[in-house]
Parts: sequence; C-alpha cells; structure tokens
Amino acid sequence: MENRKSYLAIYKLNRSLHRDIGYLTVGFTLIFAISGIAVNHIQDWNPNYNVTKIESKIPPVYVQSEGEMVAHVLKHVSLSAPVKSSFRSTLNELKIFFDGSTLMYNSQTGVIVEERIQERDLLFDMNYLHLNHAKKIWTWVSDIFAVFLIFLSISGLFILKGKQGIKGRGAILTLIGIAIPVAFLLLYRYF
Repeated sequence: MENRKSYLAIYKLNRSLHRDIGYLTVGFTLIFAISGIAVNHIQDWNPNYNVTKIESKIPPVYVQSEGEMVAHVLKHVSLSAPVKSSFRSTLNELKIFFDGSTLMYNSQTGVIVEERIQERDLLFDMNYLHLNHAKKIWTWVSDIFAVFLIFLSISGLFILKGKQGIKGRGAILTLIGIAIPVAFLLLYRYF
C-alpha cells in the first residue's frame, strides 16, 4: 500500500512538472522550431535577410582608378547613404558597399545591379536567438531550455498508463522516434 502511494505521488508530480515545464517552454519551442525550419533551408533562401536585386544601366566608363569609377557610378544613381567601402574585383568589375545595399557595376557594359538587404521581420530575431548570437546569459538560458526538453522527453514517456503508455503503443512510437534519426545518420554519414 505504501509503495502504491509513493508511486502515485511520483506519477502525480511527474504529470504536474511535465505540464508546467511544457507551458513554460512553449515560447522557446516555437522560436527554436520556426528558426530551425528556416535555417534548414538555407541553401534555398536567406532566412535572415530579404535580398532584392534591381538592375539598371548607366553609360560605360573607361577609367583606370577605382575612385573615378566610384564617382562615375554615384553621379548616375540616387543613393543618399554614404559609401562604406568599395572593391574592384577585376579591371571592369566594381562593388560599392552602403548600409543595407551593395552596387555591382560593370564598366564595360554599364550594367549596375543593386542588392538591397533587409532583415526579415521576426525571423531574423528568432535566428539570432536560435544560433546564439546573443551569447552571454542567453547561452545559459538556452542550456536550461535544452535540459527542460530532455525532461519533457523522458517524463512524457510516463504520462499515460497501460496500452497507450510506454508499455504499449508508446513504446512502439518511441522506438520509431529513435529509429528515424539513427537511420538518417547511418544513411548519410556511414553509407
């Protein structure tokens, strides 16, 4: 009888902690999950910045110095931001850097490609936290969140009893959940 009471007390404590920690981690989980999806597809798009390219044409110029090339381009474009720097990658290719945009100019063809870069609302901030650019105390907060996830994973195994719990259906689903990442690891890393 005493063992049964202890078991029920532990079971009840597990359910309460699982519930409360689950509520506590909802915001974290959404941030890390949404950011994780975005970062997983980095080869398809830039999850932090929206990049817009605008192409235009100005008269070609035949000058030798980078400074003259920069002056020629600035004379023909309407950008009010100050030039941060410039770089001449080849005799005919020039890049001019501004805050939030870059101009690429081909002095032979006169083609200018402007890349405007804007932070993606909300997603930039989620990635900032997920990729731990904040550092400092955020590292510890993220570690605590990771510990909470470990607790939720383990405590969740014991929430339900009987055929639906870890002794029945739960065991099968748990094994599938473990087998999927192991299979991909074996497939991509070792074969």
